[in-house]
Amino acid sequence: MKLTVTNVSKRYGYKTFALKDFSITIEKGILGLLGPNGAGKSTLLKMIATVNKPTEGLIGLNKNNIIKDPNYMRQQLGFLPQDFGVYPNLNAVEFLKYMAAIKGVGGANLNERINQLLVGLNLTESARKPIGSYSGGMKQRVGIAQALLNNPKVVIFDEPTVGLDPEERVRFRNLISDLANESIVILSSHIVSDIDSIADKVAIMKNGSLITHGKQEDVINQIRENVFETIIQKPELNAFKLKHTVVSTARKNEQLTVRYLRGEPIANSVPKKANLEDAYLYLTKTK
Repeated sequence: MKLTVTNVSKRYGYKTFALKDFSITIEKGILGLLGPNGAGKSTLLKMIATVNKPTEGLIGLNKNNIIKDPNYMRQQLGFLPQDFGVYPNLNAVEFLKYMAAIKGVGGANLNERINQLLVGLNLTESARKPIGSYSGGMKQRVGIAQALLNNPKVVIFDEPTVGLDPEERVRFRNLISDLANESIVILSSHIVSDIDSIADKVAIMKNGSLITHGKQEDVINQIRENVFETIIQKPELNAFKLKHTVVSTARKNEQLTVRYLRGEPIANSVPKKANLEDAYLYLTKTK
């Protein structure tokens, strides 16, 4: 199973690019897609999902051109878009059966599959209640369930953990971990902790372009000598932020322990081991 995106651009109007000359190869496992708002993540995912077509370039799945033959992708795809909508008058079971009919999923095992997903996403108690009565996080879990109905070989999640509490985030990560052995899973998020805890590989985007991609440890190693910690007085923080990218602060009385990325050298700073959040912030600030 191999997905290839080759020199893909998406242009709106004459000069406005949402994505420009983007290339990446994705194989089985979980790819974490990171980038600030406007980076082009959703545009890329919609084109892979055959919702939109690129202005230029090629997208292939197992050497099949899915721009010319979108059904080849759609038969194997599970997709949760960022703006996923539901029918509020249907309950979760009715909605999933409706989505199964659209996807062409049926047979004697359909009810069992729906039940597995409801259990896996902690929706069994609310399964017969109208979706309109659900919280935002519960609606998001229904969206995740519909993406997995057809046991897809390519699974695309665009900001799937929005509205999920910490326990449900863990449940979601456990659910998709099992998928990665047999499927390509692309997980887009601006929440770095959702990526670093589960993704085999990471791709970082900015302004419609790919900054870097690879194994997590390889991406992190790019900035391994650029993360420091120091102690400053609380009133100094605003001035400090003008010269450095601050990752986090911890307050103790009037002092702050500040984790920051390399800028103007600071006396008494201590080098720290870099993590994915450090790499994401550093690379999107400097490239």
